[in-house]
Amino acid sequence: MSSLWTPSRRRFLGYSAAALGAGLLARPGLAQSPRHGGTLVAVAASEPPTLTGVVHTGVTDFTGKHTEGLLTYDFDLNPQPLLATSWDVSADGLTYSFGLRPNVKWHDGQPFTSADVAFTLNAIKEGHPRGRVTFAAIEDIQTPDELTVVLKLSQPAPFLLTALGSSETPIVPRHLYDGTNVAENPYNNAPVGTGPFVFKEWVRGSHVEFVRNEDYWDSPRPYLDGLIIRFIGDAAARAIALETGEAHLGSGTPIPISDLSRFESLPTIGLERRGYGYKNNLNRIEFNFEHPFFRDVRVRKAFAHTIDKSVIHQTVNYGYGSVIEGPIVPSLTRFYVPDLPGYDIDTAKAEALLDEAGFPRGADGIRQRLTLDPLGGSDHHRRGGEYIRQALAAIGVDVTLRTQDFATYIKRVYTDRDFDFTYHGMSNLFDPTVGVQRLYWSKNFKPGIPFTNGSGYSSETVDALLEAAAVEVDPEKRLEQFTAFQRQVIEDLPDINVVSSPDLTIYDRRVADHTTGAEGIAGGLAHAHFIA
Repeated sequence: MSSLWTPSRRRFLGYSAAALGAGLLARPGLAQSPRHGGTLVAVAASEPPTLTGVVHTGVTDFTGKHTEGLLTYDFDLNPQPLLATSWDVSADGLTYSFGLRPNVKWHDGQPFTSADVAFTLNAIKEGHPRGRVTFAAIEDIQTPDELTVVLKLSQPAPFLLTALGSSETPIVPRHLYDGTNVAENPYNNAPVGTGPFVFKEWVRGSHVEFVRNEDYWDSPRPYLDGLIIRFIGDAAARAIALETGEAHLGSGTPIPISDLSRFESLPTIGLERRGYGYKNNLNRIEFNFEHPFFRDVRVRKAFAHTIDKSVIHQTVNYGYGSVIEGPIVPSLTRFYVPDLPGYDIDTAKAEALLDEAGFPRGADGIRQRLTLDPLGGSDHHRRGGEYIRQALAAIGVDVTLRTQDFATYIKRVYTDRDFDFTYHGMSNLFDPTVGVQRLYWSKNFKPGIPFTNGSGYSSETVDALLEAAAVEVDPEKRLEQFTAFQRQVIEDLPDINVVSSPDLTIYDRRVADHTTGAEGIAGGLAHAHFIA
């Protein structure tokens, strides 16, 4: 299957009834003859606000264990069956038909049907921060029978098939959500799904526990008896838990980056670099255009000529990840452009730009005093902020570093708008229309909603390119549009994209088959098992 799927090409994937019933879907690299038993302990850096991502974006590593999507994805982001076993896209890209898996039950014993899918997609379109854009083109959802769903679109959505994973679009049971306020439904925190693990308990401040779904459709999976996700805020403490065997798995580089080289030499520990194709994270500096200092592009360019990305790459990231110029990272290979222009490090040029912009040095040598807010709760971004503060001192910009917890940071930046500039992480996700457009589209400047256009950037050129790419079905034209978009963003500098994130999964070598596709351990872990 080609990784360059386009909705203009008719596609239907079917599997024999025997293979579907037994769950015998080929996955390269899976260990042979897995055994049942054992409880896997995973570590998480922060506790999510909820456990079900139907109207929330902060639960991607949790939801796939209990609540599944229609599709999953191989490492090249090619769609694979999950709750849907077949799909067909019309030549004009305006009709999507899905055949659903038969004999699937919710954890409470009720049958899974097309009504659940229709309800969920409507709920996500209405209330999910990204779903409003992702599913905006869906104008009708038809359910001609219990195992068929047909989506009618008003315009093409070339990213749609990639948006149906468990971590992005988890299907929830209509019979437990219909007629309720979806965002406040108690089953968000005590989920009932179709997944390989059944929710047992959530001990706030400590852990979430799941047990094996004995009636899972993909028998004999899952192999594990149980799964515990422990919340450990300190990276060094997470490292100790993984090194001593108290925990078996952690994603998103859960340990201090300075420990990675030592962990790579430990015989009991493995490092997995795959499994992030659905996220594609990066680190960036974002300016607040409501601050008068940053309204002048010459100021922003002065910062770009001063902040050496290679220093952050080597001293903060310890050489992991890569330096980037544009907002799309190398791992999102279909849209990455390697030869984008950048800004050479030249403090003399930077000082001249600041003089031209009307910000000369004062008698004390200071041009401007600013506050930098690194991403709350992140030691990695705090350390990057320390370097940025030191670098800007060379051009007369005095920076105070302000640290806070994650919740305070989110409120300050996106609701109160009480910040000058910030250093944080963002995800490209599986497609730029979903993961990148939100950060630069003028219509997505929405105070109060996290992870949107935080700078307040507005460009008619960029808006037009993003809106065109969102409906373009020709992959070559779409790449041209995203390339032009990136070049314009680099010229306008609402942000400085610094490095791709060094996302690694740390795992106990006694655990096999934890990472089987692009969703990594954010997927269901149905194949994971302990090695005897």
